[in-house]
Amino acid sequence: MFATPAYAQAAGAAAQGGGTAGAIVSLLPLVLIFVVFYFLMIRPQQKRMKTLQDSIAAVKKGDTVVTGGGLIGKATKVDETEVEVELAPGMRVRSLKGSIAEVRPLGGKPAND
Repeated sequence: MFATPAYAQAAGAAAQGGGTAGAIVSLLPLVLIFVVFYFLMIRPQQKRMKTLQDSIAAVKKGDTVVTGGGLIGKATKVDETEVEVELAPGMRVRSLKGSIAEVRPLGGKPAND
């Protein structure tokens, strides 16, 4: 019904051309937040998981292990996927290596001392 003036059309075209720069500027804070989260949260967690996986793979007879359920015992037999853990003298249980939460090296400090 009404025709838009030529100056309004020119202003609209200029605003659209600057839209890509505006979009980049509006996405910059999100990218910055992701980078900060990566270096403060994701990367340290990946390092801890890698260290835990390496220590689980290197568990050997005599190491003190903590299971995911919180049981602390001494590794008496180690297979590819399982570890036999002695919880008390004469009480041995088998546990999957994946359920081990921590490996304390031989001669480490006892839990309650």
